[in-house]
Amino acid sequence: MRSSAIAVSGLRKAYGDKVVLDGIDFDVAAGSIFSLLGPNGAGKTTTVNVLTTLMKADAGSVRVAGHDVATATKQARAAIGVTGQFAAVDDLLSGRENLQLMTDLKRVRGGDKLVTELLERFDLVESADKMSSTYSGGMRRKLDLAMTLVGNPEIIFLDEPTTGLDPRSRRTMWGIVRELVADGTTIFLTTQYLEEADQLADQIAVLNGGRLVAQGTPEELKRQIPGTHIRFRFSDLYELDAAARILTGATRDDDELTLRVASDGETRSLRILLDQLDAHSLDAQEFSVQRPDLDDVFLALTDPTHAAHLSKEAIAQ
Repeated sequence: MRSSAIAVSGLRKAYGDKVVLDGIDFDVAAGSIFSLLGPNGAGKTTTVNVLTTLMKADAGSVRVAGHDVATATKQARAAIGVTGQFAAVDDLLSGRENLQLMTDLKRVRGGDKLVTELLERFDLVESADKMSSTYSGGMRRKLDLAMTLVGNPEIIFLDEPTTGLDPRSRRTMWGIVRELVADGTTIFLTTQYLEEADQLADQIAVLNGGRLVAQGTPEELKRQIPGTHIRFRFSDLYELDAAARILTGATRDDDELTLRVASDGETRSLRILLDQLDAHSLDAQEFSVQRPDLDDVFLALTDPTHAAHLSKEAIAQ
């Protein structure tokens, strides 16, 4: 079992009478990607600010890389790197000069060698000596992350790292994040792109109204939401009619020649349905398990009207 890179217990924060964080608890395993999701105003930024020592909590304990952020602030800061929503790149310097500035500020030995390695790793060699003001959005984000890696932090906080990037640049950043984790780095990710959390995160926590309303892997969270079904497609209306008589309660689509059967999507449930069809010599041309995606999970957990809609849909199936 991996040790905790971040351990949060009973974290509370209020601004006057407004409670922003109401006693939240979570652990982030070392060498993993943890994503914190939530609507605007849920408390994500406040959580990140406390974890990165930029703000003091009113109550609770927070340990980052084994250090209490309240009593060992300097040690905690030495273990982390932060890449904000907006690239912290100096437009008056080249990419190389931005990196050299960071190595000087952090007094890194062999700074020139490290700068060269980072430029190569982030595919910025050709543009290294160009003014960073001429960089595209994707290049700026890569340079910003490269600057964050100076000093070899154990934990990196990525606050919406791909905001404003095109799909190609976004996927390039995903690849870089995965490489960092493969090397043992822990990533704490906030993002407005739910697909990004689905693709990258080992664990997800959903924050709403200052409380954590769900935690788990992407798949675990999807299984909590009603609406999972198995979709069968048949070769003709005759087989569709026969299957509909066997799989009672299924929803049919004559144009698509499909049946939708409410299910938990597990292997055992699928096998039972296939056995029922096989017992009557029916063979579906194709089948697939359809689950709610992370968008449905997010809306169901943060918008009660969406949860009610999904429940009605599950009943209709």
